[in-house]
Amino acid sequence: MFDQKRAAALFAVAALPALAGCGTGDAGAEESSPLPEDPAVEQLSVEVLDTFDHDADAFTQGLELRDGVFYESTGLYGSSDVRTVDPGTGDVLDSEALPDDQFGEGLTLTEDAVWQITWQEGLAYQRDPETLDVVETFEYEGEGWGICYDGERLVMSDGSSTLTFRDPASFEALGTVDVTLGGEAVDQINELECAGGQVWANVWQTDEIVRIDPATGEVGAVVDASGLLTEDEAASADVLNGIAAAEEEGTFYITGKLWPKLFLVRFV
Repeated sequence: MFDQKRAAALFAVAALPALAGCGTGDAGAEESSPLPEDPAVEQLSVEVLDTFDHDADAFTQGLELRDGVFYESTGLYGSSDVRTVDPGTGDVLDSEALPDDQFGEGLTLTEDAVWQITWQEGLAYQRDPETLDVVETFEYEGEGWGICYDGERLVMSDGSSTLTFRDPASFEALGTVDVTLGGEAVDQINELECAGGQVWANVWQTDEIVRIDPATGEVGAVVDASGLLTEDEAASADVLNGIAAAEEEGTFYITGKLWPKLFLVRFV
């Protein structure tokens, strides 16, 4: 699993100038679900409420909305950054680049900080939300994929079926939970969004989003988010990735890596 992601990332770096038609994933494909089936789990689809422009050069890894501004983390070696974005236009308002030898991954906001993690470098950055400057750097074991904040704890994914809870001040691990659907493990858990007491997560290399109960790890709903991009848009795009709770309860913004569009949606 991890070797597969490494290969995909290295391919994307090499092919970035000419990605059309050869992305590391097919953002518009309607593939068969890799997830276990359970009739007790809600099957949801996406109702698109609005569509906005998104930077098609952004390899989106993390997305959050606060006070009418998006905070976004992007990946790829040599291209990773953290940025603030105007939701209405997709324009980048401010950005801070990561060193070329670091691959940016998930991002979240606490009351007074922006947290950004890295893929294989084992570094988590606590940033000032106004300037995006690094305030403090923390180290962790393993890979970093997605991260969100539930109001008390940071919740972090590493590409496996395990979510790790962390202290929002020290980044110390507080515990873990295994993600399951119908009693079977669900791995490749990627970008995360904490909302309504639940954790919403992209499943890497699929067009699916799962809703996870953080107390038990059980998946309570699976969202089919396929078909959002046109065939032409999907040709130069990568996989679905990026979830941010919107202003109205029950609505979300979603996008993907190298996607030219961002969607305001409701899961129905």
